[in-house]
Amino acid sequence: MANKSSGDNRTRTSVSIFIVTGLCCFFYLLGAWQRSGFGKGDSIALAVTKTAGENCNILPNLNFETRHGGQAGSIDDSGTEVKKFKPCHPRYTDHTPCQDQKRAMHFPRENMIYRERHCPPQEKKLHCLIPAPKGYVTPFPWPKSRDYVPYANAPYKSLTVEKAIQNWVQYEGNVFRFPGGGTQFPQGADKYIDQLASVIPIQNGTVRTALDTGCGVASWGAYLWKRNVIAMSFAPRDSHEAQVQFALERGVPAVIGVLGTVKMPYPSKAFDMAHCSRCLIPWGAADGILMMEVDRVLRPGGYWVLSGPPINWKTNYKAWQRPKEELQEEQRKIEDIAKRLCWEKKSEKGETAIWQKRMDADSCRSEQEDSAATFCKSADPDDVWYKKMEGCITPSKVNGDGEGLKPFPERLFAVPPRIANGLVSGVSVEAYLEDNKKWKKHVSAYTKINKLIDTGRYRNIMDMNAGLGGFAAALHSPKMWVMNVMPTIAEKNTLGVIYERGLIGIYHDWCEAFSTYPRTYDLIHAHGLFSLYKDKCDFEDILLEMDRILRPEGAVIMRDDVDVLIKVKKIIGGMRWDFKLMDHEDAPLVPEKILVAVKKYWTVGDNNTTFTR
Repeated sequence: MANKSSGDNRTRTSVSIFIVTGLCCFFYLLGAWQRSGFGKGDSIALAVTKTAGENCNILPNLNFETRHGGQAGSIDDSGTEVKKFKPCHPRYTDHTPCQDQKRAMHFPRENMIYRERHCPPQEKKLHCLIPAPKGYVTPFPWPKSRDYVPYANAPYKSLTVEKAIQNWVQYEGNVFRFPGGGTQFPQGADKYIDQLASVIPIQNGTVRTALDTGCGVASWGAYLWKRNVIAMSFAPRDSHEAQVQFALERGVPAVIGVLGTVKMPYPSKAFDMAHCSRCLIPWGAADGILMMEVDRVLRPGGYWVLSGPPINWKTNYKAWQRPKEELQEEQRKIEDIAKRLCWEKKSEKGETAIWQKRMDADSCRSEQEDSAATFCKSADPDDVWYKKMEGCITPSKVNGDGEGLKPFPERLFAVPPRIANGLVSGVSVEAYLEDNKKWKKHVSAYTKINKLIDTGRYRNIMDMNAGLGGFAAALHSPKMWVMNVMPTIAEKNTLGVIYERGLIGIYHDWCEAFSTYPRTYDLIHAHGLFSLYKDKCDFEDILLEMDRILRPEGAVIMRDDVDVLIKVKKIIGGMRWDFKLMDHEDAPLVPEKILVAVKKYWTVGDNNTTFTR
């Protein structure tokens, strides 16, 4: 018996050595993938891949070869042939399916309708892999990326000419440099933010989430970051090529978007501050419907900043080459609408005006009634996906008013008011606290699986099915930010909770393309996403969209039921990804598994002579 036990121990030891060796090889290869841009960007890739290759302290109960017995069931997919996806034609290098410029021309131009989302029908979708441009490199790490972007990653010089005197962007050799200037802050974003901070409590954590409408290259959001404020920036895809692309290359949160006729894809009372710096939005038009939409997403006590025309029209009407009377009337309308919305004007200095939304908007209800203000009848002000804007004011008490909200960073793990007040069906305080514990454990496992996560290698991160925001909260670091996506078909709409935690996010339907350029995310996380969509749309479409928005050498972490991940694994076998399927960190018989993948580095002309379309 003793000899048999000794033999078993030797066998187990050999197996353990084999597993650890295999894991080390996998992470060495993962490190090698990350290195392909080294020498064209900077040295961070070399530093982190050395760690990934040498340090193999992996969780002892993780096994890449997932077991399918017991509770997980038995799945055999060996009989089906893997479909190989070809590269798309190089003309699709910067393809944005739902903001395609050619398709946009078929829609009405009034009220910016043609700049809104117009997604292709199923038969017009591309079923190929979007190539990176020749010479593409890994972006610089933050904070260097705030100021420098490799020219090869977004090779468009038009803004350096059109905005030359406004100090937006400059072309220097093989990089773009972003001096931090803007149309309304020629002395730099820092000095401009200092001016705002003399009125708005930016430094004490009261203001954490901001909305930047018509953001340009998002320098305002870029410079707010060091003040612990995170801005959701957006601009349309228009003649100013690559604005949002530049923002994301810099490592600044941004999406393609426009204030037109459709509600913004954000929950009510989400932002602590909203901002327009010469964003060319007609705020006074249509009886203030656009300002009413800003009011919907602005938290009680939040601030609205308007910088540029028509503010200070008496001094600048000649420079703006607009009639004095026209500008005067435009400002009068804005002032009247702000009063109707219960916004109190706090400051007007130079070309910048600041309003604050009253904490208790009901206190001025009688004034609103005297001005014939109308209030929205909708029971759910967060039901916004493809919904038309309404010329009405969202009542302040719907979905709570955010009372009891902690300053940041305390609010990151504090119980959000919507949960504390019982406004999220099925989510108790206890469930919220348990969710936080769960995601701290999951993220701890992720950082052992992929040691690059907390090194600065990944800046732009997406959580495709964000839940309560536990993944983003557990991952919180000044090195990175997370776009928390709330699927429109999710059982519980918790995006308002995510904003109350001081995080940002957006509504989206993953049967359609996301409102961003290709290659804009470094790491994508998907928990239960494919189970959610298994009867809604093709997995292939979702995976190809993930490939479109993921950078070369970017990583993917999927957590889902084993039978679902087996189907996903079959599809990505035909994509240019390397991947491994592994057990749940708790036990091999847990049906939920983890699939880790890395997108290979390839560009136009690299072993892809055969294009599709």
